[in-house]
Amino acid sequence: MDLLNAAAGPDTADLIKDGSEATFMADVVEASQETPVIVDFWAPWCGPCKTLGPLLEEAVTAAKGAVKMVKINVDEAQMIASQMRVQSIPTVYAFYKGQPVDGFQGAVPGSEIKAFVDRVIEAAGGESPGGQLDDAVLAAEEMLADGAAVDAAQTFSAILGEDPNHAAAYSGLVRAHIAAGDLEQAEAILNGAPAEISTSAEVEAAHAQLELAKQAADAGPVGELKAAVEADADNHQARFDLAQALHANGEVEEAVAQLLELFRRDREWNDGAAKAQLFTIFDALKPNDPIVLNGRRKLSSMIFA
Repeated sequence: MDLLNAAAGPDTADLIKDGSEATFMADVVEASQETPVIVDFWAPWCGPCKTLGPLLEEAVTAAKGAVKMVKINVDEAQMIASQMRVQSIPTVYAFYKGQPVDGFQGAVPGSEIKAFVDRVIEAAGGESPGGQLDDAVLAAEEMLADGAAVDAAQTFSAILGEDPNHAAAYSGLVRAHIAAGDLEQAEAILNGAPAEISTSAEVEAAHAQLELAKQAADAGPVGELKAAVEADADNHQARFDLAQALHANGEVEEAVAQLLELFRRDREWNDGAAKAQLFTIFDALKPNDPIVLNGRRKLSSMIFA
């Protein structure tokens, strides 16, 4: 995609500048007629400002001209700060067409800053970097669904080059390696997940898929396990192994049915292994998958019966 091969974009000096009361009209009000301008009200003595400012600059730079930024030292621009009703710092406002359109106060996480910048760009009719990356993720997911695991992995890697904390791309890269049969590399990637996204739903789903892929490598023959269960319906280990073998064969709904039956017969067997395995399968699927919705409903009805 063009995004992944884009040039460096405008010079940072054109995107980010120090403003003052004398330049506010030109730098913010007039400039925002064409491009949204984010104004960071800060002061040298403000500790949180020292963290927020660089994160804002990073997000604005990544937008490659879709938004600009002006930094206003409130100690030197008290009249502007008063007019904007800046009561505490850091305070951030976004201007478009000469008017404030969004803003926030206080230090916020990097993910929220990126979302704020994306929101400002989109409000002005532009396409945010986050939106472009999401489009790239969808393209990579299609490659993966079509069996092109190597191409998908390359695209996911390129996306992570743009945004190392893109949870969906990180999850996709792991799943691409799982699809290619390289479970060791998939696990290494998961172990190196940035702390900011390590507990995200996408990365947790990749964890679950890796666990299921490992189980599949050791899954027994479905026919023999079915026979063992039919011979003794209370052979819980055989039923649990059958569920793993069914899942390995792509028979996910049947695997869930066997685990639900095992839970119904003995929910405490093997330290609640049936319930834990069900949650692993659910986590590996999309939350709105019918197998997940039906399985969770049936499990809940048994838990609260």
